[in-house]
Amino acid sequence: MKLEEIFTIQNIIIYLVVINLITFLVMWLDKRKAKKGRWRIPENTLLLFVLLGGGIGGIVGMYVFHHKTQKAKFVIGFPVILICEILIVIATFVL
Repeated sequence: MKLEEIFTIQNIIIYLVVINLITFLVMWLDKRKAKKGRWRIPENTLLLFVLLGGGIGGIVGMYVFHHKTQKAKFVIGFPVILICEILIVIATFVL
């Protein structure tokens, strides 16, 4: 199978929807664990989900669940990562 067959626009959109849903759910899960005083999802794992394309899900989850909104690493980091990813896509496919 060729890369062109794998990296279709449809597959990329499906991937982005799935990774953003997963990131949103991970933010919910970590907030739930925080409220119950249980073992937490490491911050680097949350950042990794955003780096993998889950920026929108991470940002929405952060504000819907009021989770990590006091930490600059997330309040600034999530949008910066998302903007960088958008710029990479534009540079790759548009320019």
